[in-house]
Amino acid sequence: MTHSEFIAGLIGPTLIAIALAILTNRAALEAMVGQIADNYAVVFMAGLMLFVAGLAIVRVHPGWDGWTSLVTAFGWLAMLGGLVRMLIPDQSAALARAFIANSAAVTGSAVAMLALGAFFTGKGYGL
Repeated sequence: MTHSEFIAGLIGPTLIAIALAILTNRAALEAMVGQIADNYAVVFMAGLMLFVAGLAIVRVHPGWDGWTSLVTAFGWLAMLGGLVRMLIPDQSAALARAFIANSAAVTGSAVAMLALGAFFTGKGYGL
């Protein structure tokens, strides 16, 4: 198993689980985003964890070849998302509130996440 397959095997099922949770628990998601956005310490800590996860991916998977480029891009995007949450937690929270208020954007993102999760799962588990 390559590093790409291993990481894809972690990311894929995680994205699927998140997407399904978003699609089935919309009201709870809105409440959680509101609670998290009100606590900048939680936003900062989430950013720290996201940054470290992205850094771990990029450290073991720096390549940009074929489908594995998506794994590397995912790592870099995680690092960037983590930095944004750490550096400007108040604006990050406001952006999350605005995003969650847009039902079409949330549904579209969840469907895209589901598709990307299925792709990564297939690559990670050789399906």
